[in-house]
Amino acid sequence: MWDFIVERRGQIAYNTLQHANLVIQAVLVATVIAVVLAVLITRAPRLQGVANALSAIGLTIPSFALVGILLPLTSIGTVTAVVAVTFYAVLPILRNAVVGLQGVDQILVESSRGMGMSELASLWRVRLPLAWPVILAGVRTSTQMSMGVAAIAAYVLGPGLGGYIFKGLSQIGGANAINYAVVGTVGVIVIALIVDVLLLLLGRLTVSKGIRV
Repeated sequence: MWDFIVERRGQIAYNTLQHANLVIQAVLVATVIAVVLAVLITRAPRLQGVANALSAIGLTIPSFALVGILLPLTSIGTVTAVVAVTFYAVLPILRNAVVGLQGVDQILVESSRGMGMSELASLWRVRLPLAWPVILAGVRTSTQMSMGVAAIAAYVLGPGLGGYIFKGLSQIGGANAINYAVVGTVGVIVIALIVDVLLLLLGRLTVSKGIRV
């Protein structure tokens, strides 16, 4: 195993960075989409039931099925991987963003408006900061889930470590089959742990001390 890693260390490092890059970019895009949708939903409460239903349905769609649906539209490659990962990443963040925004004390919102803040300023300076801990919890959940989805997206030649896992499975019985599968799987786990620690640090830096749990 050690010799296998040493011989391919350059390629393994590259694929590891590609995997992390795919997930981080997809989660960033998903966070923006989810927060915008959550703001719209909280302004029109009747949309919450629809959003919850769509989120529940979306999470039940198997990754392979979604990739298959996307292929005629986005073809094989990185675009399909990004769309698939972003799709799944939006769902947990959206739920948490709606809960977080709805949980903000309306007295604080009204006070900010009474101080002369516009609705946009109140959203940016009051509602989102107070809802951020809940939103960030959704981002963490989404990131961990996206690590696995990104690995599956390698089936359509998406970037990352998933290619090693599929290569190992396709070469069962071969000399390096287990090595490929183990390197891919462990690599995904290590990235997930590192990114989660970084998100915890982000929370320490961005969540006001007064509202930390």
